[in-house]
This record gives sequence, structure tokens and C-alpha cells, in this order.
Amino acid sequence: MLHRGLKSGDLVEVRSAGEILATLDETCALEALPFMPEMLPYLGRRFVVDKRADKICDTIAQTGSRRLHDSVMLADLRCDGSAHAGCQAECRLFWKEKWLKPVESSAPAAVPAADGEAHEKLRNLAEGNVMRGDLYRCQATELLRATERLRTFDPRPYLREYASGNVPLGTFVKVVARAAVEQPLVRLKLLGGPPLHGDTAASPKHPTLDLQPGEWVQVKSPDEIEATLNNDGKHRGLYFDREMLPFCGKTYRVKKRVTRIIDDHTGAIIDMKSDCVTLEDVVCSGEHSFSRYFCPRAILPYWRECWLRRALAPAAAGRAEACGT
Repeated sequence: MLHRGLKSGDLVEVRSAGEILATLDETCALEALPFMPEMLPYLGRRFVVDKRADKICDTIAQTGSRRLHDSVMLADLRCDGSAHAGCQAECRLFWKEKWLKPVESSAPAAVPAADGEAHEKLRNLAEGNVMRGDLYRCQATELLRATERLRTFDPRPYLREYASGNVPLGTFVKVVARAAVEQPLVRLKLLGGPPLHGDTAASPKHPTLDLQPGEWVQVKSPDEIEATLNNDGKHRGLYFDREMLPFCGKTYRVKKRVTRIIDDHTGAIIDMKSDCVTLEDVVCSGEHSFSRYFCPRAILPYWRECWLRRALAPAAAGRAEACGT
């Protein structure tokens, strides 16, 4: 069966604390996927299913695409890091279908039953499992345990993306056609590696801009960005990803400065010592990276300031051109 369960566009209600507790083990997880403290504010609320999580990328061991069973993403709900040392990665939250119940749009919202005791138990269980020893534990760090690897040339995961409503037909055809050409070349090692790279071992030095949230910037051209990279395609340890190429030459607002994230692989806190920002409405599409097509995680790319330049807001730029300035 290509598709079962919830699909994109379905309206659901997050179940009560007591109902969710009944699905969890002693580590506050269902099938190895943790229910996190950051998810508690959404209990009893209604959301539209944005995407199924049938085919997601592996940011831990870089094994390609993996299957997360019976799980979806709601709207654009993201982890705020409040229970995880202020992590600023803003990962999208995964929701097991057992934590949700479908509702009709015309049905009145139910009045949540008083379950203060259950809510407190769920909070204590979730908060008590945020750490594993000295390291943090979250949905991102547990994805290898919660998923299974997908075979690169199995067509079913690709077909499920269309059957579930995750991607429209035009995007599906475009990406599958690209994958059919690229994946054999990747396997033969005729394609791959960093999309851009310099010719030195060390990253060239560049001045920083001290960008602040709300400022407008233009992403530089691929040639300009390549001049900032070492031969591994990195600038001061930060990789310029293939999924970032479509944003070159375009203008965006700075979303935030990123100073702290949790390492998906180890669970350790990483304090960013060099300039790093995210941009509004700029996420990984899952359409360009090899072996990770259609990933719905919409991860926020990290940008070095030397890959950006300050710019006028689009409307202001248009007025300036009209005035001949």
C-alpha cells in the first residue's frame, strides 16, 4: 500500500496528556521517537497536517533517506529549544499519529477534560528524559533509532510522497526525473562532493557584518561564495550545502543570529564561535540534495555573513530604481 493514515491537508487535534501518556515508554518515547517538553503547549489544539514524515533525511550518519513510520508534521510547528539549553536549530516537530485524532472542520472544538494530574506526569516524564547523562536528547538526536533506512532505488518511497499529498504532481515529476539521472552517477562516484569549493585548505578571511534580525540581505553569487570556501566546501567549519544554491542572488530578511545548537550526532551543545545567521522563509527544500529528495524537515540553513551583503528591502529597492538613484 502506497499510502495510509493521515495525509497533507487533514485537520487533527493533539490528544490529551493522559491519552499521550498511555502511548509512551519510560523514556517518554513511542517507537523510539521522544515526546518533548516543547510539545506540551500544543495539547488539545487543532492543526492542519502539513506533510507526512515517510521519507526524511539523515543528518546524523548521512545514510541518505530514512522511513519514520506513522508520523506527520503539523503546520510549521518547530521546537523552540526551551527545554534543550536554548538550542536555536528550530527543528520541525514530528508527531506520531497515535498522539493525534482526526476531526471534521465543522465539528466544534471539544472542551479539554481536566487532566491536571496527567499533564503534570507527562511534563515530569518529558523533562526527566531531556538528558542522557551529560548529553541532550531530542527528536533530532534519536532519528536513527526511530527510523529505518530506505533503499535508494526503491520507487515506493517516492510514490508515497505523491500519494500522501506531500508534493504536487509537477514537483514530483521534476524531482523524480532528476533523481533518475543523478543517483546512478552518484553511485558510480561520477557526481557528488561539495557543490562549491575553494582551492586552499584554510578558509579565506573575510570581514563580518554584525547582521541583526530584520535586516535585509542579498545572497551572493555562487562565484562570490566559492571565493570564501576551502577545498572541503566550508568556511570556518560551516558547509555550504547544495540546497542553498537556489537562494543565490535573492533578497531576504535576517531571521536570527545563531549562537547555540545541539549536535544531532552526539547530543552535545555547540556554541557557535563565528558569525552565523538564518534567513526568513529560507529552508531546505529536499529537492536538490542527492539521496534525500522530498525530505519534509525544512531545515533552516546556516549562513556565514561573508555569503551575504546588506540590501534594500524589495519595495525600497523598487522605489530607488524608479527615482533613478
